[in-house]
Amino acid sequence: MPSPALSSSDTPDPPPAEASPKPGPTPGDTYVQSFARGLAVIRSFSAEAPSQTLSEVAGRTGLTRAGARRILLTLEGLGYVEAQGRQFRLTPKILDLGFAYLSSLPLWNLAEPVMETLVAEVKESCSAAVLDGAELVYVLRVPTHKIMRIHLGIGSRLPAYCTSMGRVLLAGLPADEVRARLSLRERTAFTSRTVTDLPTLLGLVEETRRQGWCLVNQELEEGLVSLAAPIVDRTGRTIAALNISGQANRTPPEAMIEQFLPRLLQAARDIARLLQIKT
Repeated sequence: MPSPALSSSDTPDPPPAEASPKPGPTPGDTYVQSFARGLAVIRSFSAEAPSQTLSEVAGRTGLTRAGARRILLTLEGLGYVEAQGRQFRLTPKILDLGFAYLSSLPLWNLAEPVMETLVAEVKESCSAAVLDGAELVYVLRVPTHKIMRIHLGIGSRLPAYCTSMGRVLLAGLPADEVRARLSLRERTAFTSRTVTDLPTLLGLVEETRRQGWCLVNQELEEGLVSLAAPIVDRTGRTIAALNISGQANRTPPEAMIEQFLPRLLQAARDIARLLQIKT
């Protein structure tokens, strides 16, 4: 599709140099600034901003309109962005970047059948996630029925501090790194039960580390209970988390621990064992 015509308000800024989207490493032999800016443009699109004008992209990334325009038109030429009038949006081809990660690791292909079996047994949704900074990122999800207002799919992100998988993933890190990651973002109370106090959270992560699993009761969303366990590699390092989510009025926390925890722990061990055989 042809690029949108630029109005006078979108006329590229003349030199000088473009603004950097975020403070970061100094450009050099190991840091390609133009590539970093391209990624910033891609990340500027979201559920809240699925379609943007040139000026909006520039505003969200900190780039000049000239810089944002060059990157958008490059992405358009490569098929990752399409233009409709003055609006730009990502195309489905952008999924290639995420699926390259999923297909590069045998874990996810091995985990899915185990998760499907677990869902068939417990009749609740099952997900797998990895840690990225202070957030967990969903890499696999086998749903049953919708139990959350939040729509979750592969690539969805949630804060680590108030989720069972997040605390399991944090528990696999050294204590000083846990503190650093929990301090990366503001800790919002999503419900009256959400724990946001740093010392209390550090204690909960340590408890998770000791017991080898975590239950979070209605901290992310009212009525949502989640139980998670770690998936470890052959060295014992936590590489992902596996969880079961349910509704508190149907499966209270005590019942979830009694009925689902043994099956969840076994599923996590099964995935770890399959990964060791594969690798």
